Amino acid sequence: MDLQETAQVLPPLGRAWRDPWVVTRQNADPAAFAQDESLFALSNGALGVRGGLEEGDSASQACFLAGAWERTPIEYHERFPGFAAHTDTRIPVADGTRIHLRLGDTPVRLGEGEWQQFERALDLRTGSYRRQLRWRSPDGATLLIDAERIVSFDSAALLAIRYRVTSVDYTGPVTLESSISTARSATEQGDDPRIGTRVDGGLATIDAAAGDSVAHVLQRTAHSDIRVACMQQHAIIDDSLGFRLANLAQHGVMQVFEGDLAPGKSVTFEKYVAYAWTQPGGADTDAELLARTASALIQAYEHGYDALLARQTQALTQLWQNADLAIDGDPVTEQALRFNLFHIFQSSSRDGRGSTAAKGLTGEGYEGHYFWDAEAFMLPAMVALAPDVARSMLMYRHGTLDRARAHAREMNHARGALYAWRTISGDECSAYFPSGSAQYHINAAVAWAIRHYVDASGDDAFLRDVGAEMLFETARIWLDIGHFNARRGGAFCIHDVTGPDEYTALVDNNHYTNRMAQRHLRDAANVARWLADTAPDSFAELARRIGLEQFEIMQWQRAAELMYLAEDAELGIFPQDDTFLDKPRMPARSAGEGKRPLLLELHPLTIYRHQVCKQADTLLALLLAGDDVTVAAKRRNFDYYEDVTVHDSTLSASTFGVMAAEVGEADKAWRYFQDTLRVDLDDLHGNAAHGLHMAAMAGSWQSLAWGYGGMRVVDGELRLRPQLPDAWHRYRFGIAWQRGHLRVEVDRTGVRYTVTRGDQLHFRHAGEHVRLRQGESISMPHRAPASDASLQAVIFDLDGVIADTAVVHRAAWEQLAHDIGAPFDEHIAERMKGVDRRGSLEILLERAPHAYSEREKRVLEDRKNSYYVAQIECFGPDQLLRGARSAVESVRDAGLRTGLASASRNAPLLLDRLGIAELFDYVVDASRITHSKPHPEIFLAAATGLGVAPETCLGVEDAAAGVDSILAAGMRAVGVGDATVLARAEDILVGIEAFDIQRYISGQPNDRETSSEVLPNHCSGPL
Repeated sequence: MDLQETAQVLPPLGRAWRDPWVVTRQNADPAAFAQDESLFALSNGALGVRGGLEEGDSASQACFLAGAWERTPIEYHERFPGFAAHTDTRIPVADGTRIHLRLGDTPVRLGEGEWQQFERALDLRTGSYRRQLRWRSPDGATLLIDAERIVSFDSAALLAIRYRVTSVDYTGPVTLESSISTARSATEQGDDPRIGTRVDGGLATIDAAAGDSVAHVLQRTAHSDIRVACMQQHAIIDDSLGFRLANLAQHGVMQVFEGDLAPGKSVTFEKYVAYAWTQPGGADTDAELLARTASALIQAYEHGYDALLARQTQALTQLWQNADLAIDGDPVTEQALRFNLFHIFQSSSRDGRGSTAAKGLTGEGYEGHYFWDAEAFMLPAMVALAPDVARSMLMYRHGTLDRARAHAREMNHARGALYAWRTISGDECSAYFPSGSAQYHINAAVAWAIRHYVDASGDDAFLRDVGAEMLFETARIWLDIGHFNARRGGAFCIHDVTGPDEYTALVDNNHYTNRMAQRHLRDAANVARWLADTAPDSFAELARRIGLEQFEIMQWQRAAELMYLAEDAELGIFPQDDTFLDKPRMPARSAGEGKRPLLLELHPLTIYRHQVCKQADTLLALLLAGDDVTVAAKRRNFDYYEDVTVHDSTLSASTFGVMAAEVGEADKAWRYFQDTLRVDLDDLHGNAAHGLHMAAMAGSWQSLAWGYGGMRVVDGELRLRPQLPDAWHRYRFGIAWQRGHLRVEVDRTGVRYTVTRGDQLHFRHAGEHVRLRQGESISMPHRAPASDASLQAVIFDLDGVIADTAVVHRAAWEQLAHDIGAPFDEHIAERMKGVDRRGSLEILLERAPHAYSEREKRVLEDRKNSYYVAQIECFGPDQLLRGARSAVESVRDAGLRTGLASASRNAPLLLDRLGIAELFDYVVDASRITHSKPHPEIFLAAATGLGVAPETCLGVEDAAAGVDSILAAGMRAVGVGDATVLARAEDILVGIEAFDIQRYISGQPNDRETSSEVLPNHCSGPL
C-alpha cells in the first residue's frame, strides 16, 4: 500500500474539533507534507523549525534563524541611481531535527513501508509539536514512532526533541543516527517571484566535529559575513540506548546510538540542539560562538525535556490569558483563531533585532523579508496580546533607523529617513521600484504603529527615548515628495507613490498614502510639542542632533491640515488616486483560470491601465485612520471598491471583513472573516507550503476584535461597539490595555465588560464612557451604530411610492413585447422594476426572436414611451397613492428638503399631472444620469442637487434595486411594499400612508409590517 492509499484507511479528522487547543492532521499523503511542515512549524522569534519528520528526508524541511541571511547583488541590465544594490535572503541553516533509523543493518525508509496510522498534533497550550506513526516495514516489522519537540522561548535558539521508538512485533537491534545536516540550501526561484530567490553564496561549513558527548558544525555566509554555530547533545532515557560512534558526514555531523527492541519495548532519547550566530561582521570568535551553544546545551540537559516543556507552557500562559478567547457554538473557529495567534506570537522577534516576516519563520516565501504589514497587521495583534513583543518589533525599526536615513539619501532626500519597502538588514531589497521603493507609505505604517503601541501600553518612555526620533525623521520625507499645490487651492499633494494596492503604481494623491501621511504629520507635530513641554532637555538634545527646527514642525502641521483628500461628487467615494476612476475596469477572469494572481499572468503595465485592486487600499485607510469619516461614506467606499478588488493578496480579506461589519454587511463580514481565518489551514491561496501568511493570521484577530468587537483607538481612547454574528451563541476576547486587561463578553442579550487586571480602565462602549476598577464588571446593551448626521432631506422614488405607474409601464412593455414577438411574463416584469428604459429594453430583448441594432433599439424605446405617455395623459391627483401627498408635505413641514429620484424620463410630466411638482425641491430622472439603479448615481445626484450630504438623506423605494441604490449612496433606506423583496431596507412599510417623518427624525423607525400593499386606482382604457 502506498502513502496515498493509506490516507483512505486512517481515522477521520475528529480530535481536531473535539479539542480547540490542539490542531491535528492525519494526512499521510506526501503531496500535503510541505503544507503541514508550515502549519506545524515551531519558532521563538529567533529560531524557526518546520514541522517535518525526524527520520524523513523532505526537500522542504528546514530550520531558519532570523539573524542568518545572505546578501546577493541585484543584477540589472540598466541600472539607474538609487536602485537597490543587493537583496537580503534568509537562508536555511544546519538542520538539527534529523534522526534516521536502522533495524539491524536495514535502513528505515518510510516511503517503502506501510503507514498504518499517522497523526501530527500542535498543542497550542504547551507550544509543542507531537506526531505518531505506526509503520510496517517491507520485511514485516511494525514500529510505533513517537516524537515531540519544542523551540524554547527561554533560550535564544534551542530545539528540544523527545524521540521514542516502540516495537509492535519486531525483535532485534535498532540504531538511531542523530545528525546535524547542512545539505539544505535556499530554494531557487521559479516563475513565481514570491517563492525562492537566486542566492549568490550561502552558508559554507568552516568547522565540524563530533564526539561521544556533543557534535557541532560552524558555518559562514559568503557575503553578509554572518557565522552560525549549531551543536547537539543527547540524554538517554532508562538506559535504553548506548553510544556507538560519532563521525563527520558528507553534509554535517552524526552521532550514532544502538539498542535492542522486542515487542512492547521502547528506546527513547532526548535531543537538544542549540544555535548561536554573529551579527554581520560581528567580532565574536568561533570559540565564543561554540561556547554559547555549549552553555545552552548544558542548561537544557540539566533541566530535561519535561521541565523545558513546563517552562514553555508557562511562557504561553500570559498570551492565552490576554487573548481570553472563547466562542460558544463554534469550536472550529475558536481553534483556528488560537492557531493563528500562536503563529504570530512565536514568529515575532523578541530581541529587538528583528520584526515579523511576511511568512514568519515558517518557510522561505518572500525571502524572509519584513514589510509594512508587520506594523499595520501583525503589530496591532501583539499590542493587544503581547505588548513586549510589539515593543521589540518597533525597537528593530529604531535599530535600522540609520539604514533608513541612508536609503533616504539614495532616494535623493537630503534629510529624514525612509524605511525600506522589503528588507532584513534595513537596506532596500526590492529590485522593482514602482511597487517597491515607491511605497512610501511604509513610513506612515511605522508611525501609526508607534502611536498605536504607545496609546495601548502607556509606554511614554518609549516615545520619549526612541519613538519621537523615528516619527520626526520619517515625517520629513513627506515634505519632499509633496507640495502645497496652488492648482488645488493650496492643498498638500503627494506625488508619484504606490499605495498598498500594487496593481496601481506611481500615482499622485493615493488616498491611503495621503490619509496616513496626514495622521503621521499631525502626530509628529503633536509629539514635538509634547516632548518640548514634558522633557525640554531631551527635546533640545534630539532637535540639535537631527537638526530639527520649529519651522519644520509648523510645516508638518500645515501639511496635515491641508492634506488633499479628494471625494468624487458623483459617486460619493474617495478616489484611490487622481486617475483611478478614469480607467476602464479589468475584464472579469473566467472560473477556470485558477488561483494564480494577476501579477503572474499579465505585464504590470496591462494591470496599471485598469481599474483593479490587488487588495484593500482606500478601505484600509478608512480602517486605520478614518475616524472622521462617516459610516455612510465608508459604506459607499466599501460597495465601490469591493467591485474592483480581486483579493490577490491575503492581506485584503480582513480589511474588507472589518469594514463590512462596521457598515452593517453581516453576511459579507462573515465570509471575509472565514477567508482570512483559514488562509493556511485550508490553503486558500495554494501556497501555504512556502510558509504561513502572518498578516492574514493577524487579520483574523482583527476581524474578531476590530470587526465583531468594534474595537478602535481614537485619540488615545479605547472604543468598542460589539456585535454578535448569527453563527455564534456568545463569544469572548481580551485586550491588554494600559498595563491592565479588559475582558469583553458578547451574547444575544448584550455585552459584559470586566477588568481582570490593572487598577482602573477607561473606555467607551458605543460612545458611552465607562470606567471600571479591577474585578469590576458592567453589562450593557447592544447598540447599533448611531446615525452620523441629523436628517436633512428625504428622497422619494416615484413609481410605486408616490403613484403606482408600474402597471402602466408594464402594460406598455407588454404591448411592445407583443409587437415584436418577444415573451413577457411575471419574472421579466419583476426584473424591470426600478430599472431605466434602456435597461428594461435589454431585459425584454434577451429572449427576442432576433437581435436589434442600436438604431432599432432607440426606435423601440420611443414606441414603448409613446404607449406610456398616452396612458399617463389621463392621470390626475386621484392617481396618487393613498397618503403620498401628505407624506411629502410632512417632510416639508418638518423643515427638511424633498427630492425625487425616478428612473422614468417622464417624471416631470407625471408630477405635473399628479399636481405635486411644487412639493419637490429637486428632481432627478433618467435623463440626468448615466447609470441606472442599483447604481447609487441617481440618489447621489439628488443629494447634490438638494445641497446636502448623502448620509443626511433618507431614501424611500418600492424596488429591491432602488433600496440597493439608496444603501450604496450611503443613505438610510425605507422600503414600501413586500418585506421579502425589500429585506435590506432599514424599515419596511405596507404603503406610503404609514410613513411618519417624526420617527425617522428621532431615529426610531417603524416596526416592519408584512401585510399586502395598498393598491391604487388606475386610469382605464386600452393602450
